[in-house]
Amino acid sequence: MNKKPEDIKVIIATDCGSTTTKAILIQYDEEKGEYRQTHRGEAPTTVEAPFEDVTKGVLNSVQELAELSGRELLDEDNRIIKERTENRGADIYISTSSAGGGLQMMVAGVVRSMTAESAERAALGAGAIVMDVIASNDHRLPHEQIERIRQLRPDMILLSGGIDGGTLSHVVELAELISAADPKPRLGIGYKLPIIYAGNKDARENVSGTLEEKVDLVIVDNLRPVLERENLGPARDKIHDMFMEHVMQQAPGYKTLMSWTDAPIMPTPGAVGAIIERVAKLNDIEVVGVDIGGATTDVFSVFKDPEDEKPVFNRTVSANLGMSYSISNVLAEASLPNISRWIPFPIDERKLRNQIKNKMIRPTTIPQTLESLVIEQAIAREALRLAFIQHKAFATTLKGVQKQRTIADAFDQSGTEGTIVNMMNLNLLVGSGGVLSHAPRRNQSAMMMMDAFRPEGITRLAVDSIFMMPHLGVLSEVHSQAATEVFLKDCLIFLGTCVAPVGQIKQGKDVMKYSINFPTGTEEGMLKQGEMKLFKLGVGEEAEAVFEPQGKADLGEGKGSKVETIVHGGVVGIILDGRGRPLMTVPDDKDARIEQMLGWLENLGVYNMEELRALGKA
Repeated sequence: MNKKPEDIKVIIATDCGSTTTKAILIQYDEEKGEYRQTHRGEAPTTVEAPFEDVTKGVLNSVQELAELSGRELLDEDNRIIKERTENRGADIYISTSSAGGGLQMMVAGVVRSMTAESAERAALGAGAIVMDVIASNDHRLPHEQIERIRQLRPDMILLSGGIDGGTLSHVVELAELISAADPKPRLGIGYKLPIIYAGNKDARENVSGTLEEKVDLVIVDNLRPVLERENLGPARDKIHDMFMEHVMQQAPGYKTLMSWTDAPIMPTPGAVGAIIERVAKLNDIEVVGVDIGGATTDVFSVFKDPEDEKPVFNRTVSANLGMSYSISNVLAEASLPNISRWIPFPIDERKLRNQIKNKMIRPTTIPQTLESLVIEQAIAREALRLAFIQHKAFATTLKGVQKQRTIADAFDQSGTEGTIVNMMNLNLLVGSGGVLSHAPRRNQSAMMMMDAFRPEGITRLAVDSIFMMPHLGVLSEVHSQAATEVFLKDCLIFLGTCVAPVGQIKQGKDVMKYSINFPTGTEEGMLKQGEMKLFKLGVGEEAEAVFEPQGKADLGEGKGSKVETIVHGGVVGIILDGRGRPLMTVPDDKDARIEQMLGWLENLGVYNMEELRALGKA
């Protein structure tokens, strides 16, 4: 692309999803001096039969943009107009894609918890779905590993192993395994499978000799050159390049689409990660983002490494946790009691199971009654909670590095030892995906996120309005100012701020004194353990607040230490969450549990309480 950022005033961006292609129009507002998303169109994705040409869905979605905006965007030959005049054309066109199943990869490394995990981090960060991880110590026999490589038919393989100057034999054995499997790519006949080698530089010659005749081998810098440091950038960039050159070239219509775009097409999850990473860096904040879909739940985070204070980006894909195709897996992993604890009315176990199975076999249905909505949102809490547990276990400081350990480490029961995810430092929590973005009331989205992620201290909550994060991710690569402005002003809907003291205090005891100077007057009082309160403060509004945790409660400055801060409003407002962290235990008695839940939901205006209580009496 040869246009300067200041010359770009009109932008078309599309995201080719597995079922829907979504297009947005971004225009520069001369009066206000800012970029805004002005129109949105969508059309069915046409990558599969009978069309087998992704560009048809793209053109249909862009045509809808043209009709809605009154701007001529397609010429008589059905091509996107790139010469902009007052009411015609756009300056640039960009796109992301997860059509055809997205980017599917295998990774291989010598030690499962070290180089193989670093390789997995690089692949996930590039927007791939990691189908399997092969390691020398993964307890599978060589013939089982060979069979697995043959069966999966990934789009590409990332091979790593060994630090620079270390032993050669293990990584060469992995290369021989891949050679013996003679893997074939998922798409396209007659071209070689791309393999990226990012291991011990001394083994490059041996790996090349073993693989280069059978596969398309590319060599990049070692992603773990020394034990104490990861170097994921070169491998991640090369995955993007190979995705464009090989995988995209094989999918129907992508060659044409690539000739239209002014920046490389990015895998959708990679683009979402890019915008989250960009915003965290720009504002120097720590962020968690989640995208919960029908089949998978993606979690993205940017937290500072406690050792060197540098921001570290992580992404995980929970491929078996979703709200339609994978909903039965959520039931299996979470268990029925964990789902039932979020349902504030008595429900027959069989009825609950049937409702979950019905959603799996009819994945496109949406809840038509309050009862089915409450059940779906209860399941969403567990899917998000489990996905976040997996993310915390993966987002760790480097394994294999010797560290000074204290006696306290021996008693660590959290299961996330070494994780860099520190919820007390989290500044912003962003939810995306149908169940969060399209909840009938924004208060429901806020409640689901608080119950699933258990934010600590003072955290802003937001949801993605219409899932435009992928578009903005790829835009951030060519025009970061436009991407950031649209992300903060049009993409994010700020729900408000959650204030949650950490610590376990007896039910009903004082947990936090508060004084908040709202535009309408000052609110003062005491928050009790187990209590939740909501105060209205609109979008763009701020209030000075003083919070005084009581006893052993902590709001980030130490137990019992006062915090003076500015809290930000949103469509929900300021939520004081006195349930403690870890979250207070739910009573075993069914009636007591339901009454407790109803109290929280009523205080936060989550549902129509009259209808909800009627469900309990039915």
